[in-house]
Amino acid sequence: MIRFAFAGRCSTEDLQDPEASINRQLTRARALIEPAEGQIVTEYFDMGHSRSLPWQRRPRANALLQALRDPNRGFDAVVIGEPQRTFYGNQFGNTFPVFVHFRIPLRVPEVGGPIDPDNEAHDLVMSIFGGMSKGERNRIKIRVRTAMSSQAQLQGRYLGGRPPYGYWIVDTGPHPNPAKAAAGQGIHKLQPDPAAAPVVQRLFTMYVDGMSDKAIATQLTRDGIPCPSAHDTARTPHRKKAARQAGAVRAILINPRYTGYEVWNKQRKEERLLDIDDVTLGHRTHMTHNPTDQWVWSNEPAHDAIVTTKLFEAVQTIRRQRARAHQRQERPGRQGGQRAYALRGRVRCLLCGRKMQPAATRDRVYYRCELKEQEAALHPGLDHPQTVNLREDVVCRALDSWVARAFAPDRLTAALTALSHASTAASTSQTQTPEQAQARHTIKECERRLARYQAALEAGADPAVVTQWINEAQRDKEAAQRKLDALPAATRTREPQLTVEQIGAITERLGNITQRIEVVDADKKGPLYEALGITISYEHATRTATVRSRPSSPYRQWLWLWVVHEIP
Repeated sequence: MIRFAFAGRCSTEDLQDPEASINRQLTRARALIEPAEGQIVTEYFDMGHSRSLPWQRRPRANALLQALRDPNRGFDAVVIGEPQRTFYGNQFGNTFPVFVHFRIPLRVPEVGGPIDPDNEAHDLVMSIFGGMSKGERNRIKIRVRTAMSSQAQLQGRYLGGRPPYGYWIVDTGPHPNPAKAAAGQGIHKLQPDPAAAPVVQRLFTMYVDGMSDKAIATQLTRDGIPCPSAHDTARTPHRKKAARQAGAVRAILINPRYTGYEVWNKQRKEERLLDIDDVTLGHRTHMTHNPTDQWVWSNEPAHDAIVTTKLFEAVQTIRRQRARAHQRQERPGRQGGQRAYALRGRVRCLLCGRKMQPAATRDRVYYRCELKEQEAALHPGLDHPQTVNLREDVVCRALDSWVARAFAPDRLTAALTALSHASTAASTSQTQTPEQAQARHTIKECERRLARYQAALEAGADPAVVTQWINEAQRDKEAAQRKLDALPAATRTREPQLTVEQIGAITERLGNITQRIEVVDADKKGPLYEALGITISYEHATRTATVRSRPSSPYRQWLWLWVVHEIP
């Protein structure tokens, strides 16, 4: 007698009946091995796991792979009932070599016996079944999504999930599918919750009256109205039951289902590689929000509305107006609605070498280096946090203190002499303007980016993503070249030389340099840092920012100080 281990799988993604599926696969497996006096002594059957998961990520399939390594495994061969249920895509090619290594025969009904590793026909047959399995899964996904889209749009049917706050679910009759109706299943519909629906109406009205999300949440909490998770604890056991949050208020205000229409496809499942260095581990599914133009609306109202369409549209219009007003709002350090970043383009992350981008959070400026999942493919061995932050005000305080110390009374004579010598050297050696130098630097940086992206493409990175990066770098290079070509000859004149007496006179007029630098706005600090040639390298591990200064011209530096002195 030959002892066999049975391997199989079924999932709920194509509405399989687990009991019927395992019996069908066992029947086929026994029909194959019983003529050879085979007997199934152990079973490795996965239920509720997608076929797209590799064997290493299926509990029972992985247990079978581990059992192959055990000399006392208790079976002599493995039999599979339906290869299209067990193997997906190229999984057979990634798994069968393990069976060959441990010399465990693998029998499949479609082959009529054990798979011969040296038989090209057997390998071709199993590859075809893997492709058929992948195609079947894709067809199921397309069929289900198409059916749900038509049901939502044409019938306005409620398609499952937790109902939004303000509604509950009621039965509206038996299921149109006779088999499901016989099993007691029905179709459902949203119906306003008498306790929560007035709260939703009040929330919309409060927003139109001028209150913000946070103010509404605070007011409702103060009035003792339970938050959505506290209102229905059985439906949301995973959420906190504390005070209302502004995010929950926002979610209600932008939900169009309160107008009575059914809306579907607001989110989608997106598959992302679990490990970019080992694609055989497969993907992990993430939920991603779809843009509003991809939402599917019912043609007619599907349930009772809590707010009118007019009120809902009024709220959306106000939200857009407030967002634009917030972007245009004048704040300290801004001109014309645009924030001025004193260190823009001067801070680099030592981990990846890229420039850190400025961003404002609650009127505080940070320089950030974000390594997104797609960009991480270019740096496979890089230990880089998802986000590296550096506060601008902390760096600027240290910079301003250094500038002030350089022109303190006890150092003023040495500083003036050094500036005078530097001015003389600059007037005799300068062959290009700062604008030209910046343009040429940008061109060289773009060329380095193009070379790096080309290497990533040759190393197997996603061609679509890398092509986008290459196009962006090429556009930046062409823009810098056009800027360089457009510079007139007059801009290439040498800057005049400053004497010690001239620099000293400006210094005397400035008065307390330390105080003046501390109170000046960020849009005026930028030219100073540019004239000083400030560059900053930030090391996240030690929280250390290293500053280097290469003054471009003393004349420009003191011109900036003169402007600060003249403008109150």
